[in-house]
Amino acid sequence: MTTDLYNPNDKVKLWTRQHKNVLDELEKYGVYRVKKEYILEKMDTISDYYLNLYEWYGRNAAKIVPKPEGVLYPIWLSISSEMMLQSTEDTIILEIEVDRKDVIYTDVDKWGYVVNYFYLPIDPEDEERHNEELKKFGISDESSLITGNKGNFYPLLKNKIIKSWERLFEPLDEKSKLVQATIWEIKKEWVVDIIYG
Repeated sequence: MTTDLYNPNDKVKLWTRQHKNVLDELEKYGVYRVKKEYILEKMDTISDYYLNLYEWYGRNAAKIVPKPEGVLYPIWLSISSEMMLQSTEDTIILEIEVDRKDVIYTDVDKWGYVVNYFYLPIDPEDEERHNEELKKFGISDESSLITGNKGNFYPLLKNKIIKSWERLFEPLDEKSKLVQATIWEIKKEWVVDIIYG
């Protein structure tokens, strides 16, 4: 098994921390998919925030790896056992082996811009130009263009920010230090190991 992020013929190993009930679903249905109620339960009072992010991610990531019918949300994974989330109470770690063609890789730092509703710049110079533009309009909280009503007054700036997030899906370069992966579902036969919390 090789680890070339871009060879579609490769198999890759990935790790994901999930609630222990995922094992019941895998046993009963042979597949696990994230459901809205799981996000609502896990994220509680900030679930709307994450649902919006995951829905945006899902629409755009599906252009790279099409979603199976009925899938709404991605499953997040680590690309190495060293970087995986550690198990906690009532969780398990699933180690899976999956075809590379079913995996979407993104840069963790770039995802941070999206999560915070910030403009995702091309490079430091582009970021500086964007910050100057914000300063020119007196905008100190960039996220308010997306989360508040400021976007109604500056629709071009709001759209510029949202459009910039598409850069999340550009091929990774050697500067990417932290890489994360998503897939749409986990099939029972992909599981090669289970680490219990």
